[in-house]
Formats: sequence, C-alpha cells, structure tokens
Amino acid sequence: MNETTRRSFLAAALSGVSCAASCSAQRPPAPVKKIPTILLRSGWQTENIGDIAHTPGVLRLLTQHFSEVNLVLWSNATDRGVGEMLMRNFPALRIVSGEPGDQAIREAFSKADFLLHGSGPSVVARNHVEAWRKATGKPYGILGVTITAKDEAASKAIDERLRDLLENASFVYTRESQSLANLKSAGVKRTRLGLAPDGAFSLKLSDDVSAKTFLEKNGLEQKKFIAAIPRLRYTPYHLFKKNNQQPPAEIARRTAVNEKHQHEDHAKMREAMIAWVRNTGGKVLLCPEMTYQVDLLDPLLYNPLPDDVKKKVVRRKTYWITDEASSVYRRAFAVLSFECHSPIIAATGDTPGMYIRQPEDGIKGQMWTDVGLAHCALPVEQTTGAEIARRLMRMHADYASAQVTVHEAVIYARRLQSDAMDLLKTVLA
Repeated sequence: MNETTRRSFLAAALSGVSCAASCSAQRPPAPVKKIPTILLRSGWQTENIGDIAHTPGVLRLLTQHFSEVNLVLWSNATDRGVGEMLMRNFPALRIVSGEPGDQAIREAFSKADFLLHGSGPSVVARNHVEAWRKATGKPYGILGVTITAKDEAASKAIDERLRDLLENASFVYTRESQSLANLKSAGVKRTRLGLAPDGAFSLKLSDDVSAKTFLEKNGLEQKKFIAAIPRLRYTPYHLFKKNNQQPPAEIARRTAVNEKHQHEDHAKMREAMIAWVRNTGGKVLLCPEMTYQVDLLDPLLYNPLPDDVKKKVVRRKTYWITDEASSVYRRAFAVLSFECHSPIIAATGDTPGMYIRQPEDGIKGQMWTDVGLAHCALPVEQTTGAEIARRLMRMHADYASAQVTVHEAVIYARRLQSDAMDLLKTVLA
C-alpha cells in the first residue's frame, strides 16, 4: 500500500468513526423501563392469625408474579411483632401507617401507580380506597374479599356508594363464589369481576426455631399430633376491642347465642379428639386462632375430657402469630378448627384439616367448596361428633391421599389468584 493509498484509507476509516460517534450522539436514548409501584392496603387486626395471614399471602402473590415491582404496604395493624415478621420475609417492602391526610400516606399516594385493596371479610378499607380515588384519580382494584353477610340481600348490602366504588375499580375479585354471585345479582357489571380465593392460600411463612422449641418442650412429634381450635358462634369483640361499637342489646343477644351453643359445638370436636388419642396413641394440641380463644381451651375442650385422654393433650396458653403457627401446623397430622383460616394456613404446608362451620361465621366457608375441599367443611349443626371422628380416622388410614387432595386444592386456589395478577399486569402496562 503506497502512502497516498494509506492516507486515503485512514481518512475514510476516521471519517466512519467520526460519523458513527456523531450518529450515536444524536440518537435518542432508549426509554428507561418504569418499575411499577403498588400500594397494598391490607392488615385489619393482629388479634387473629387469619387476618394477619391475608397480608403476607398477597405480598407473596405479588412478588411471585412481578419480576420488578416496588411494594408499599399501607397497614394500621403491625403490632404484636407483625411488622417485624413482614420485614423478615419481605426485606424490600416499605410499610406506611396512618390516615389519608397524614404525610406518609400522601407521599405514598403520590408515588404509587396502583392501589390494591387486599383480601378480607369485606371491602374493609373502602373509605381509604375512596380517598385514593378522590386524591389521585389513579387506578385501583379489589382482591379476594367477601361481599355481604350470610343473610343479607346483596341489593341492600351493596349501597350506591359502594356500588360506585366497585364499578369504577379496574377489577373486583371476590374470595368465594357466593360473593361473586351477590355482585352479579346486585347488577354490578361495569368492572371486571372474578374469583380469587383468600390471600392466605398463597401464604409461605415459617418460624421453625420457635415452633421446634415449643414442640420439643411439649413432646409433640411430627405428624403424631392433631391441632384443635375452638370458636364461639360470635366473636366477643366487646371483650378486647376498645373501639367496639356494638350496642348493649346486640352484645347481650350474641352472648346468649354463644352460651346456648358453646358446649354442644365443642362436644363434637372433643369426640374426634378422644377417637384420635384412643385409636392412634397420638397427642392433641389445643391452640388459638384468636386471642380470646386462649381462655376457651380449658372449659370447652380440656376440662370435660376423660382422664386417659387428658394425659395426651397439650394446651398452648399464649397467643401466637402466623409464622410460628404455620410452622407448627405443617408438622401436625391434621388441624380441626371452628375457625376458617387455621386449616387454610395448614393446607399451604400440605397438612389436611377440617373446618367445622358455624352458621354465624358467614359465607367465607364457601371457599372450601370452590377449591375442591367441600368434604372438609362440615356444617356443625348437620354434623355429629361421630362423623367428625370417622373422617379423621379415614384420613389416618390413607394420609397420602388426604395430603394430595389438599395440595391440589391450594394449587387450584393459586391458579385462580394468578388470573387476577395477569389482569393487574395488563392494567399497569
């Protein structure tokens, strides 16, 4: 290559580099993908491990379905160690508390792209959702709630204010099919309606250290004990809620109903406990789902037992929260409960159970039928203690099948929840 040719080659090469650099400098930068921020309004009370379970269940659902998301939890119920438990399990989570006018909530409103009302017994925080809608105009959705009480007509329970809130949501997913039917019969149709079972079905919590310490101290061997949870027909909120607003006449009515049914209800559970101890030699753990139930363990479940059975019964004399309870339930053979959520928490760890439904507990028990566990939800007034005992012994005879059934039910519940998550992705996109 002579000098003239070499210079021409270098000039051309440098010209190309210069053009490439110049063109690159003039090309607009690629858009930066915005990571969505979801404000989850959840957390209704800490006196109930089921109400606690809603929040980590929905948080896990969100983290599973969004590879990148900023999660802010708006909860006014983080006492009893619940806030610390949530942060251990979701370290990137930010928690805010307060009312819509508070600075922390105003800042959360400004930064969030979407408000999600989490799972619960109703649209518990409807006032807060209304405040979000009024202040921001940004989208919101409702996930896994019950709509109306058991004996209440949908047209009366869904007043015009609630109807307006529901129909302007991006979606409304109820936690059981009866509530979905209630919405449709009330004519709610301007939004996307669907079924997404309770957030507790997506729970994945554990406190194995505390659980193992408790179990070893009380001689409870893995899969060789059952857990039993009592419940009164009506939760006596007036005994432990400072802001209880029930009038005295209603408190008296509910107390009378409780006193009428408490012994006959729990006698049926005791019959199953006796059959378990005498037929298997296993133990029984009496434990609470709610704080007030600690005081029910002795009079309703322990004291009336025969002496030979009492020797095999352990009473948990203190309340606990959901992570430790989940670890204990996972090691239990089965959970028998008058409360709805302890058997759901157990199911997430492949532990089968029975929910003995009291009519006053509302329509949330329909969830069991919806996910394929109707045979595990027994109406107390149509079920004998002998039948509960027979089902428990049948479970003992073929435990693998019982575990497979409950595992499949949880998978199905999560599949329904996934539909809601897919719609949420579409809204945020």
